[in-house]
Amino acid sequence: MSKKFQIMFYICLVSIEYLATTTREIKVIEHIWDKANHFIAFMTLYILLSLAYRHLSVLMKIALLLAFGMQIEIVQYFIPGRDFSLFDVVADSVGIAIGIVVYYLYEKYRRSAIKASS
Repeated sequence: MSKKFQIMFYICLVSIEYLATTTREIKVIEHIWDKANHFIAFMTLYILLSLAYRHLSVLMKIALLLAFGMQIEIVQYFIPGRDFSLFDVVADSVGIAIGIVVYYLYEKYRRSAIKASS
């Protein structure tokens, strides 16, 4: 099952990288508040990363995703029409934090369902 989540994680990662670094205007994405885009993207990335790589510690997952977020901001600094923004990294961090909570609740539910079916 983790292979499926690994594929989903990398598809999401590459898609976010593209959307964050393209100079093309994508109307659906542009009409959503930018910080909401970051929040949703990084919450989703945290959940998929957790499902794909259960053996990684929470701190390792946070470090990897924050490094990815910083990489996006650094690349955006060099793209005309884009900016480096620490507020985007804050939105990424909030998304990761909510992702941690959602994944924790999912795992708690999953364990109780397994226990109940035994």
